[in-house]
Amino acid sequence: MSSQKPIVELAGVGKTFRGPEGEIVALDGIDISIKKGDIFGVIGMSGAGKSTLVRCINLLERPTQGKVFFDGQELTAMTAPKLRQARRSISMIFQQFNLLMQKTCLKNVCFPMEIAGVKPSEAKKRAMELLNIVGLPDKANAYPAQLSGGQKQRVAIARALASDPQVLLCDEATSALDPTTTRSILALIKDINRRLGITAVIITHEMAVIEEICTHVAILDEGKAVEIGMVEEIFSNPKTEAARKLVFPDGLPVSHLKSERVVRIVFNGGTSYEPLIASLAIDCGVKVNILGADTKNVGGKAFGNMLIGLPNDPNEAQKALNYLKSKKDITAEEVTDYNE
Repeated sequence: MSSQKPIVELAGVGKTFRGPEGEIVALDGIDISIKKGDIFGVIGMSGAGKSTLVRCINLLERPTQGKVFFDGQELTAMTAPKLRQARRSISMIFQQFNLLMQKTCLKNVCFPMEIAGVKPSEAKKRAMELLNIVGLPDKANAYPAQLSGGQKQRVAIARALASDPQVLLCDEATSALDPTTTRSILALIKDINRRLGITAVIITHEMAVIEEICTHVAILDEGKAVEIGMVEEIFSNPKTEAARKLVFPDGLPVSHLKSERVVRIVFNGGTSYEPLIASLAIDCGVKVNILGADTKNVGGKAFGNMLIGLPNDPNEAQKALNYLKSKKDITAEEVTDYNE
């Protein structure tokens, strides 16, 4: 559960790159507030500006405009020494792990502590504790080349935790992993968030990752944050075309429906798999056709939408519509342009 105090704030952040054909706007007026304890997702299609955004959080990329705050302090106004100190509290893991191949797992985890001046004996002790947290105490003396992709990412997470960060930035950290390994890494990040209170920022192009782990999400499209909110809210009612494409990538075949009256049902977080259509038939004696559906189970709650065709009889159709509108945790509205 997050507190109300923001740990990361981006205020009007923009980033422009100069290319051979002129300026490229990677980020345009981003306003994001991430509270302590959140698992905050940032998602968008390729080229939306996700990786640029995460690199602006720790100023690996310095914004062209706007301000970045960490724990109430403005990073964009800090001197270089103060910024280096602040960055110790913001760790990062990457898609390709970025481990030192010539060092053992133990020495990889010790490395940032050695740079910070921690005594070797203390660094080794802490590194073993961190390898235990990520489930790899037996791999201390192994080299990265001897590990699977999932094990490499676990070592990278242990190394990221070595500086006792308040924020963990994950830039496409599971993109190179298979689905089973991805779930295990996400479960580890969730466990670290819960046990250590570390805020996580998850950069991804996969909605499944957002569904699995995130509490809040920002949807990026062409450098703009087009929707920001709780995952449940965005999933139940995406307001922009960019959000709808991500939440419901297959869309719904509205233009090909063959029915006199069509209703869109939006599930807003009721219990998953409630037999709504069966209940409609039993309670009202009205049968409807399911014309298309794209629903998701997020934390045991139902989100998404469904299109149904109502009976041609106007009385039966109205009875069904009234029933649907009376149900808790769903929104029902007629689709008027389905045959255009």
